[in-house]
Amino acid sequence: MTNTILTREGYDKLVAELEYLRGTKRAEVSERLRSAIDGGGDDLLENAEYEAAKNEQSFTEGRINDLEYLVATARIVDNPEKVGVVDVGSKIKIQEEGLDEIESYSIVGAPEADPKENKISNESPIGKAVIGHRKGDVVQVTAPMGSYSIKIIEIK
Repeated sequence: MTNTILTREGYDKLVAELEYLRGTKRAEVSERLRSAIDGGGDDLLENAEYEAAKNEQSFTEGRINDLEYLVATARIVDNPEKVGVVDVGSKIKIQEEGLDEIESYSIVGAPEADPKENKISNESPIGKAVIGHRKGDVVQVTAPMGSYSIKIIEIK
């Protein structure tokens, strides 16, 4: 069983989603199914509402299974293990070589990555490149569109 690396915040979000899906969402889907069966007439195969509810039930149960696995295999990283070294849980500022713009990111486990919130996975090209490095290091990022260098400006 492979460990899933998560920050405490990411783990807590996944546990909250799992509790919601097991409780509230399952009850809602069950009620939708019941309503579709009761109001659908004799032929459930022709009942679009029943089909939609079954699809939602399938999606919900699949997500529950995924979350149960993630939570069961989680290795929570509350604080970076080495101070001054980039690890999961670190907040970093980087600068791409040749550019003036400084970008800020939080390094998180893959299940909690959210580029819109500047949370990048330790498995992403930038995440892989910076893990284990220190402030001031210049590292090579290997991305699908090519390679480039970045400098680590700050680590928190």
